[in-house]
Amino acid sequence: MGMNVGTSSADDDGDVMVDINTTPLIDVMLVLLIMFIITIPIQTHAVKMNTPIPNNAAPPPKPPEIIRVDIDFDGTIGWNGEVIAPGDRAAVQSRLSAAAALPDQPELHIRPNKLAAYEHVAMVLAGAQRLGMTKIGIVGNEQFQ
Repeated sequence: MGMNVGTSSADDDGDVMVDINTTPLIDVMLVLLIMFIITIPIQTHAVKMNTPIPNNAAPPPKPPEIIRVDIDFDGTIGWNGEVIAPGDRAAVQSRLSAAAALPDQPELHIRPNKLAAYEHVAMVLAGAQRLGMTKIGIVGNEQFQ
């Protein structure tokens, strides 16, 4: 009888397996491939822009005239820097009616002082509205906040 000097089938349990398990590697590669397939068409889209069409029309009309009405704390009214007496309603009304009669009405910017009585501001606003002025604005509201 001879002696068996090699490995037997009973000794195979203690050997280290040298082969790599490629199943998780293939799963990861397939997931990456699908992600690349999904994201690549997004990168190739073009941006569609509506560019302006050249217009050969006349330039826009001149900006509207602005009338600045300053109302001081004592009722003094300033009309574009010119001072009107505190109680002279007729002068304010005549200037408002002249401005309202213009074909292209000017903008009326009212700038009341922080300490001005409401009756002076309301007199100017009511007079402008009564005469049909439509472009009225109160400027300087940040001082009241």
